Amino acid sequence: MHNEKKIGILYTASAYILWGILPIYWKLIQEIPAFEILAHRIIWSCLFMFGIIITLRKADQFKEEFVRILANKKQMIGISLAAVTISINWVTYIWAVNSNHVVEASLGYYINPLVSIFLGFIVLKETFNKAQWVAIFLAAAGVTYMTWNFGSFPWVAILLAFSFGSYGLLKKMVNVGAMFGLTIETLVVTPIALLYLGIQQSGNLGEIEWISMTSLYVFGAGIVTAIPLLLFSSGAKRIPLSMVGFLQYFAPTIMLIIGVFVYNEPFTHVHLIAFTLIWSGLAIYTLSRLKRPRPLSQ
Repeated sequence: MHNEKKIGILYTASAYILWGILPIYWKLIQEIPAFEILAHRIIWSCLFMFGIIITLRKADQFKEEFVRILANKKQMIGISLAAVTISINWVTYIWAVNSNHVVEASLGYYINPLVSIFLGFIVLKETFNKAQWVAIFLAAAGVTYMTWNFGSFPWVAILLAFSFGSYGLLKKMVNVGAMFGLTIETLVVTPIALLYLGIQQSGNLGEIEWISMTSLYVFGAGIVTAIPLLLFSSGAKRIPLSMVGFLQYFAPTIMLIIGVFVYNEPFTHVHLIAFTLIWSGLAIYTLSRLKRPRPLSQ
């Protein structure tokens, strides 16, 4: 049991670390438009996931799951909405990284856990405790402070937070495993991605030289998308939810460090105050979760 927990921490932490350093990967192909990268990410993720399913000899299980979802109108609508939502998140994130908004992207993923509990309150009618109300108030204060001082709303951060929060909510409502879920989601939007690339190439607007390092990085988008998700899926089920909640802050922290120290993005006193308000909210929220009685199964 102890070794299982160690493995769970290792896998989950590795997933968040890989998500944290992902900006470096997207910077390697920053000359390609975000929507074109998104299209390739969807297609190659879909192909890679099918390869994983075939390798693990889960093709029959996947077929059964896919047929079951197709027959369930509510689940099919839910997973289709999840596919669209995660696509919005991906393209926003890619654009943010390649337009020198890594710091703001990290802000979005710091806010995300608080957005998730807010969506749970609105959609699932979940109740808030006092700590969660304080945490959300502090996060809202941080965003308001940035907006007031910079004169512009941090839409990248908010769109990333709400799109990923909505994706998590839809996944919870649909209740499909990570491996089959990502495969079906990418399969749903792959025709749109292929159509988009077809239009781009027919108009000679495609930015990719097909025999180059750039093309290898683009094809690798499926791998860098799937591997962290599979690590997370394998690790998260081995450790308590409170530990997952703590480890999730690895990704935005690494992103923030990369944005400031690698790509020299500005981090002013306004950022410091806004982030401190949000970090304080996250600390209160995380401590409130750690104090909850743990289920016996954990």
